[in-house]
Amino acid sequence: MESSKVRVLVVEDFTAFRRFICSTLFQNARLQVICESSDGQDAVQKAAELRPDLILLDIGLPTLNGLAAARKILELTPESKIIFVSQESSSDVVQEAFDLGGWGYVLKTRAARDLRAAVQAVVEGQPFVGGGLSSPSRNELGLQPPGNLPWRAPVENLGQSSAGATPPENRD
Repeated sequence: MESSKVRVLVVEDFTAFRRFICSTLFQNARLQVICESSDGQDAVQKAAELRPDLILLDIGLPTLNGLAAARKILELTPESKIIFVSQESSSDVVQEAFDLGGWGYVLKTRAARDLRAAVQAVVEGQPFVGGGLSSPSRNELGLQPPGNLPWRAPVENLGQSSAGATPPENRD
């Protein structure tokens, strides 16, 4: 992704959590939220129309789940990078998300800790698996735990600290 603004599409059906994601992203001057969506089919249409650099995508979405939406989005805009943000922690689902072409996976319950690091890693071309996911998922993907990755440390480069930030009640 080029050094100018990173154009981001946020796809989350729970309004309060979508606001949390956007407020976290707004702390980084390099990121520009270009659109928000609350369902999978709309996300596919917006991605095709706007061609975002980065998509933060829930899995439990109305009209089309996030995995099916990702499949369609990446057919239409293969240059877009997707970070899944979900309650789903099954190693099979995480594996499927990466097999589809996802670049990152963050549990909603850990978004206050992991979201900025995930965005930084993916923008820099590195995959990201957030904390709280089972070790087999990381091992199957060939990734190190987030704390051991060299790009995890300089999170401050992405904006203000989110210490104390707590995401709203989570649901898929």
